[in-house]
Amino acid sequence: MTTRAGWISRLTVSTVLSLAAFGASAQQTIKIGEINSYKAQPAFLGPYKNGWNLALEQVNAAGGVLGKQLEVVSRDDNGNPGDTIRVAQELIAREQVQLLFGGFLSNTGLALTDFAKQKKIFFLAAEPLTDKIVWADGNKYTYRLRPSTYMQVAMLVPEAVKLKKKRWALVYPNYEYGQSAVATFKKLMTAAQPDVEFVAEQATPLGNVDAGAVSQAIADAKPDAIFNVLFGADLGKFVREGNTRGLFKDRSVVSLLTGEPDYLDPLGAEAPTGWIVTGYPWYSIDTAANKKFVDAYQAKYHDYPRLGSVVGYSALMSIAAGIKKAGSTDSDKLAAAFKGLGVDTPFGPITYRAQDNQSTMGAFVGVTGLKDGKGVMTSYRYIDGASVEPSDADVKKLRPAD
Repeated sequence: MTTRAGWISRLTVSTVLSLAAFGASAQQTIKIGEINSYKAQPAFLGPYKNGWNLALEQVNAAGGVLGKQLEVVSRDDNGNPGDTIRVAQELIAREQVQLLFGGFLSNTGLALTDFAKQKKIFFLAAEPLTDKIVWADGNKYTYRLRPSTYMQVAMLVPEAVKLKKKRWALVYPNYEYGQSAVATFKKLMTAAQPDVEFVAEQATPLGNVDAGAVSQAIADAKPDAIFNVLFGADLGKFVREGNTRGLFKDRSVVSLLTGEPDYLDPLGAEAPTGWIVTGYPWYSIDTAANKKFVDAYQAKYHDYPRLGSVVGYSALMSIAAGIKKAGSTDSDKLAAAFKGLGVDTPFGPITYRAQDNQSTMGAFVGVTGLKDGKGVMTSYRYIDGASVEPSDADVKKLRPAD
C-alpha cells in the first residue's frame, strides 16, 4: 500500500521536475509584448500583423537571436489609452515579456511612451506619428520607427509651395496627430510662402466625420487648395462627399497618408486623382529590397503588402537587430544598443538616430491616379527621412535630456 509520505515525495519530485522543464522551455524563447488597435484600425493593422509575423518566421528560421527563438505575445488596446496601459501591465506581470513594441494612434502611443519611462522597459513605437514621442515626451527607453508627423509634413510642403496657391483649407482628425500635422503645415508653409492664408479649418472627431457638413464648409470658404490629414474610414467618407459635391474639381489637394494602399485601395474607382500624397506604391518600386519583401509576403499570404506590412516587418527586424547588438534584453542595454542601430528594411537601410531615438525611415511622395479601376501613385520619389529631420540644435530644444 502506498504511504502518504511516499506519495507526497513523488508529487514533490514531479512538481520540481515540471517547473524545471517549464523554466528551461521558457529560457529558450525571448518573449516580446506587442500592443495595437487591431479592432479599431483593421485596414492598416491586419497587414501590419502579417508583416511582423513574416519577420518573426524569418528570424526564427535563421536560428533566432542570441541562440533563442523570438516569441511575440500580442494584445488589442481597443484604441484606448487606458486599455493600452492595462494590457501593457498584464503583458509584463503575467506574460513576463521582456520588451514592448507596437502602437498605432498617437494617444495610445504616448501612453506607452510614458509607461516605458515609468517602468523602465524598452518600447519601440512602430506606427504612432506624433512628434511628442521623440521630442517633448521622449525618453531613453522609447524609440520610433515610422517617420514622424513633422517629417512627413516636411516632405509635402515643398510640393505644396510649388503649387503657388494662396488660400488653403485644412481638414484633420481632432486629436494629437491631426493637430500636430496642421500646426507643422502652417508653420512650414508660412516660412516658405509668407503670403499664405488659411481660410477654413475643419477639425473632425476621429472615426466620426460628418463628411457632408465638412465638405460644404470647405467649399463655402472658396480655398485654392486643401491640406487633408484624414485617413481610414474618415478619408473614404470625405472623398466620396467631396466627389459628389465637386469639392476637388479644379482645386489642388495635398494629403498625408492617402497614397498608402491601406487607405487608397478601399476607395476603388472613387480614388481621387491628382492629389499630392505620401504612400507606398509597392507594385512599381524597382529595388532589390522591395522586390524581395514583396515576393516573400505574397508567397506567405497570397496577397500584396500594404504600408502596414512594411512597418510591422521592419519593427520586428529592428527588435531582432537591437537584441543582437545589445547581447541582451535588458532595457538599459537595449536602449543603448538602439542608438545608431542600422537595420535593413524593404525601403532600404535605416538608422535609429542617437539624437532623438527617431529612425531615418522615409516615405514615398507622389501623385494619385487611377489604373484598372483602382487608385495608384504615379510620379513618385522616395524621400530619405534623414533629409527632413530637424537639426541637432533644434532637437536639443525640443527634447528633454534622457
